[in-house]
Amino acid sequence: MIPAIETAWPLLALTAIAAYALGSIPFGIVMARAFDLGDLRQVGSGNIGATNVLRTGNKPAAFLTLVLDAGKGAIAVLVARALLAEDAAQVAGVAAFLGHCYPIYLRFKGGKGVATFLGTLLALAWPLGLAACATWAVTAALFRISSLAALVAAILSPVAAILLGRPDATLFCIALTVLILARHHENIARLMRGEEPRIGSKT
Repeated sequence: MIPAIETAWPLLALTAIAAYALGSIPFGIVMARAFDLGDLRQVGSGNIGATNVLRTGNKPAAFLTLVLDAGKGAIAVLVARALLAEDAAQVAGVAAFLGHCYPIYLRFKGGKGVATFLGTLLALAWPLGLAACATWAVTAALFRISSLAALVAAILSPVAAILLGRPDATLFCIALTVLILARHHENIARLMRGEEPRIGSKT
């Protein structure tokens, strides 16, 4: 369920702090300012992620936000693994994800974490990441609802970890899934009421 603890606890703590700081960088807001799109928190849902950047109508800004938000999670995992070990990689992934969702730079009011979730999984175990991306893509294509696709991909990720031979990543996936569910509580309520906006809408 979890990787063997190989890294000293002080180093794990430092890894978590560094990864959290990296994950806290709000690339959606950075891109909105770079493309002169205004305050992203006053657009659409007010979220700082790529889906809300897309609501501005600027596809390049949304694409860059998606890549950078995914990249910061992936980089945190890859650097921690290269410098330390697999346990540090998983700690870094969770910390970067927390940073995106609760960024210190924005008074802990961050995004939903979907791109960072996918990027982190791709770096942790690329077959697992590809499975999550495919799940998201298929669900989004069928229902045209980004939040639903994210929820399905997250919920199925622990199962995919076991089926794809990475049981050591199961707890990691469960932790991120719980956080995604928490960050999507308003979306879940709208889904239950049939009011969740579809991909491409302006709200």
